[in-house]
Amino acid sequence: MKINPDKQHVYWNPYFAGFLMGIILLLTFYLTGRGLGASGAAKAIVTQTVHTVAPTHTENNTYYAEQFKGGKTPISNWLVFEVIGIVIGAFISGSLSGRAFFRVQHSPKITSRRRLWFALLGGALFGFGAQFAKGCTSGAALSGMAVLSLGGFIAMLSIFGGAYLFAYFFRKLWI
Repeated sequence: MKINPDKQHVYWNPYFAGFLMGIILLLTFYLTGRGLGASGAAKAIVTQTVHTVAPTHTENNTYYAEQFKGGKTPISNWLVFEVIGIVIGAFISGSLSGRAFFRVQHSPKITSRRRLWFALLGGALFGFGAQFAKGCTSGAALSGMAVLSLGGFIAMLSIFGGAYLFAYFFRKLWI
């Protein structure tokens, strides 16, 4: 794939992108009756996978069995399609701007391998936190704040506070 160096660092204005994200969030509430969230898609995929591999375990487990009540299948949850759309949209956006290629961005102070291990660790910790908090940044924080939920504001403060705390300890990997 050809890399376009002129467009390699051209991004949307963050204020405009934030405005559009707010409009999309409000439309989601209007059209679906609930907000956005990506961790629900991950939970649906894991639940469906466990059911495929060990259906008896799924049926005997209270948490998993809840996902199948009323003949529902977790994989048909609209959040799964939301995340698929995000991935496809990101690929289209990257392709149109000449930035769709694989690379590992990292500081000169660390290797690509170490950067990937830290990304995996951070992703796992965030995934655990999202399940513990019953929502990710999109679901618990943004959607919660959009309906003026105190829990949404606490989630957002906790996410950013935790990020700033960890950034202090890991900043030498980037600067």
